[in-house]
Amino acid sequence: MSAPCAAVVLAAGLGTRMKSDLPKVMHKVCNVPMLGHVLAMLDDLGVVRRVVVLGPGMDAAAKLAEAYDATVAEQTERLGTAHAALAAKDALADFAGDVLVAFGDTPLVRAETVARAIELRRSALDPAVVVLGFEEDEPGAYGRLILDDAGNLVRIVEAKDATPEELDVTLCNSGVMLIDGAVAWRLLSAIGNDNAKGEYYLTDVVALARAEGRACAVVEGGAEEFLGVNSRADLALVEAIAQDRLRAEALARGVTMTDPHTVYFSADTQLGRDVTIEPFVTFGPGVVIGDNVTIKGFCHFEDARVAAGAILGPYARLRPGADVAEDAHIGNFVEIKKATVERGAKVNHLTYIGDARVGAGANVGAGTITCNYDGFNKSHTDIGAGAFIGSNTSLVAPVKVGDGATVGAGSVVTHDVPADALAVTRAQQKTLNGWAARFREKMRALKAKKEGC
Repeated sequence: MSAPCAAVVLAAGLGTRMKSDLPKVMHKVCNVPMLGHVLAMLDDLGVVRRVVVLGPGMDAAAKLAEAYDATVAEQTERLGTAHAALAAKDALADFAGDVLVAFGDTPLVRAETVARAIELRRSALDPAVVVLGFEEDEPGAYGRLILDDAGNLVRIVEAKDATPEELDVTLCNSGVMLIDGAVAWRLLSAIGNDNAKGEYYLTDVVALARAEGRACAVVEGGAEEFLGVNSRADLALVEAIAQDRLRAEALARGVTMTDPHTVYFSADTQLGRDVTIEPFVTFGPGVVIGDNVTIKGFCHFEDARVAAGAILGPYARLRPGADVAEDAHIGNFVEIKKATVERGAKVNHLTYIGDARVGAGANVGAGTITCNYDGFNKSHTDIGAGAFIGSNTSLVAPVKVGDGATVGAGSVVTHDVPADALAVTRAQQKTLNGWAARFREKMRALKAKKEGC
């Protein structure tokens, strides 16, 4: 941007229709609070100065705002959108640029749409206010944007106050607007509350600017961008749209998905090229997937890293701290937690690896578990490079299996195993020849005797 722009994010709403103890703006879309999406959009725009207006007691939202280097202003009384915007005045008293007003419960607004509003605000038209609007075939309760013959914004009229002709207008008000910083605070301060609700409405800023002879303008975006969240149903709808965006972006980057609508991403999911994702895969926060990784169906990942060429699933679970190296295999019903699986290692089925290292080229058999928790402390298991762990083995941490060692199936390993050694802990097998036949004959005789009684 050629000139500075500050942002005021209105986020003090109680969200009573959400029926939640959590502030509305802290409900998550793609595993990020809605407020976080709005602040990330401001990052994409390069907006350095931002103020988040919150209500009393919204500590979690304040902490999130501070994580994005935003100043927090408090709206102690909720008296309308203009009143909320004015709560940011002191925080921006030393700022001379334009002021963008956005909403913390509208997480789908695109940075490129706002950028067009900034460009128009700085054009030769020099509009005092640029409102972001959208077309809606059935506008319902949305405020209407009334334009003159030249396409300039004349006023914003609420649906309940509109004439029949104005109700036919399909260009709707999103609420998001950019105001000339030279007049922003003066205009906002001049807004009154002479209306049915006794509230100070941000939309009145257009009429005030027009009364001073200033132009006002509209920039259109897609209707879905401006969906606000007021209920759990709204939240589900916004989540679905956001997921579709992430799927489209992944496909455009060279990811193959055989059934995209069954794959769920987090906002921060990172995928390499030529990744293949089969149906019903969920990416929680903090997942990074390298190039040429194959992810089979029904997997769930969170806070995990997977390097190039690995094969995962089906039904694999990577929990926080899982780090899977190049060409490793994590198979069906395998859970990895806070563990490193090194290059070419195989953990192919029915296994739990937690607080551990699986060395390069090691093979871990089915039913193996690292017994990492004793009820009080977590301990580490180290499986060396090229080691072979037989099926149904319990590795009781802390324990180390050396490079190239073999652990026999069914073992419970409580002591370190040296490199290239064999460790076996199982009861000695006892064989009684002919016992099974004698047992069957005995049981048949007892059954016949019982039936004859």
